Amino acid sequence: MTGSHPSSLIHDLAAGSTPFALIARDGATVEVLTGDVVDVELLADIPLTDATGAAREVLALVPYRQVRERGFVCHDDDAPLRCLIIDERVALDRAEVLASLPSSPVPLEGAGFDIADEEYADIVRRVIADEIGRGEGANFVIRRDFVAGVDVDPRIAALTWFRALLEHEKGAYWTFAVVTDGHIAVGASPEAHVSAQDGIVTMNPISGTFRHPAGGATAETLAEFLRSTKETEELFMVVDEELKMMSAVCSDGGRITGPHLKEMSRLTHTEYMLRGRSDLDPRDILRETMFAPTVTGSPMQNACTVIARHETTPRGYYSGVAALFTPNGATEGPTHDLDAPILIRTAYLVDGRLRVPVGATLVRHSDPYGEVGETHGKAAGVLGAIGAIPRDSAPAAPADADPDAPTAPQRPLAEDPAIAELLASRNDRLAPFWMNPQDPDGSGPFAGRTALVVDAEDRFTTMLAHQLRHLGLDTRIVHWSDVTDADVDAADLVVSGPGPGDPRDETPRMAAMQHVVGRRTARRDPLLAVCLSHQILADSLGIELMPLDRPHQGLQKSVDVFGEDASIGFYNTFTARVHPGDRRGITSGRGDVVTHLDIDVAADPETGDVYALRGPGFASVQGHLESILSRDGMRTLERLISHVL
Repeated sequence: MTGSHPSSLIHDLAAGSTPFALIARDGATVEVLTGDVVDVELLADIPLTDATGAAREVLALVPYRQVRERGFVCHDDDAPLRCLIIDERVALDRAEVLASLPSSPVPLEGAGFDIADEEYADIVRRVIADEIGRGEGANFVIRRDFVAGVDVDPRIAALTWFRALLEHEKGAYWTFAVVTDGHIAVGASPEAHVSAQDGIVTMNPISGTFRHPAGGATAETLAEFLRSTKETEELFMVVDEELKMMSAVCSDGGRITGPHLKEMSRLTHTEYMLRGRSDLDPRDILRETMFAPTVTGSPMQNACTVIARHETTPRGYYSGVAALFTPNGATEGPTHDLDAPILIRTAYLVDGRLRVPVGATLVRHSDPYGEVGETHGKAAGVLGAIGAIPRDSAPAAPADADPDAPTAPQRPLAEDPAIAELLASRNDRLAPFWMNPQDPDGSGPFAGRTALVVDAEDRFTTMLAHQLRHLGLDTRIVHWSDVTDADVDAADLVVSGPGPGDPRDETPRMAAMQHVVGRRTARRDPLLAVCLSHQILADSLGIELMPLDRPHQGLQKSVDVFGEDASIGFYNTFTARVHPGDRRGITSGRGDVVTHLDIDVAADPETGDVYALRGPGFASVQGHLESILSRDGMRTLERLISHVL
């Protein structure tokens, strides 16, 4: 780096053509990274070593289109997987850097959202009715972009915005500017998507957005937000989705701590922390966790399909990550640590056009205009911080206040006793299993048995597999498109898994799951069917299937499961239903799969909605025993498997 003092260094960066990144993440320093840029096709191609095999540091901008690596669909815009191979890094004092950065406002031309408010509200209505209402998933994030023209040198604009974010945005996980030829990103991301250090993987699901009222947030206004059922369930759903990822990459599944508050300048979010142990290459960890459900939805694969249906333009880097791979000196195991914030609350500048993408999480009881307001609030968080719109002013002092009295520092809202109590009370609803240490040792009650979990495109199967291992079962997961009859016949226990969609649809996925369920029941081989597969089993037994009046996506219910009350999380849009009072002796003449069996039925006494079934060699459950919403999930899972085996 040519300059040694912050002012000369910033001047050289502004006037030159060298690619660079500025990152503030510890509150005291700004890291300045320079090097060469290489674009690669796949995450595995990120060049973590040089030609001699020596480890090197790399900052990668990972676009949303990389979901193709997991077989998911997207609007492909060819946004590059851009790698800054770091030759030099220097840590500078934050205050000195702040004083050296340009501060003149960057004017915007023709500013506004690319999708009108009413049009976005219509999209919300369609997603609720056509996607959540048809069982395609629990929640989906649909974005819109705030766009404007910028007639200022791109490097000056980037440095100006970075200064403004440093000065006016608080609570960010990373405040950053990445400047490369043709692509500039400046942001203050509140959320670490995934990090890996010394073998410990951490994820940070954040959801629920409280927009501060004029004059700032108070304990009273925040408390009202924290009591919102929608906001609470929204957070629980994304925790479930990220636990699916943690269970895929961590041997111990992932332990929950929290909830916490993430307090920023205009917004406050609720969050949890998830931690587990993994020995995977950090690029593999990144691939298995693409991308955060807080900016896509759940289940992940179908969320990508829904996004492609309702977003008409590509996402670029929105909802991707900035991934910093740093050599850790290890001679065994992963050679690099990973720190990867989500690319949200970020402004992009390409060819003189500013773009600030924002999205709202749509759930079954979303209010269309409330979600419109959420996108305005999120955009304002970035635009206000960079000075593109007026910033919030501090609350006015009382008329009788002493103007010469020192101002007391504002206490974080999380320290207010009432707020702390509201946050802590959320955990009363959650499964203790995921809040305790949980490294399976293979000594559970079913030790020595094998289990096959068939994945129907909902990675709740990774959480199920983790719980099965805790119960002693030697467990593996096979995707529905890869499972063979030999696989199905060989396992001591087959768990036919959950998935999105209408179980009555004639699709290859539904046909494959019907075949798995039918083969195991016909052979009287032990079977546990979950959610979608529970519905398929019920249908094979001649029990009627129908859509619910209101989807049970992310809903916690206390139900009677064969004589024992259980608090269970539900994610279903369809249900099997019997006539109230009809609990035994169901027979079926449908096909030749199962006929004339005595079956126990656990169902709602009023509606007849079937929560669980059991018969010779099989059991099923509509709810997700693996969910954090299933306080009695492990107990119920063990009971059902005991019956089956």
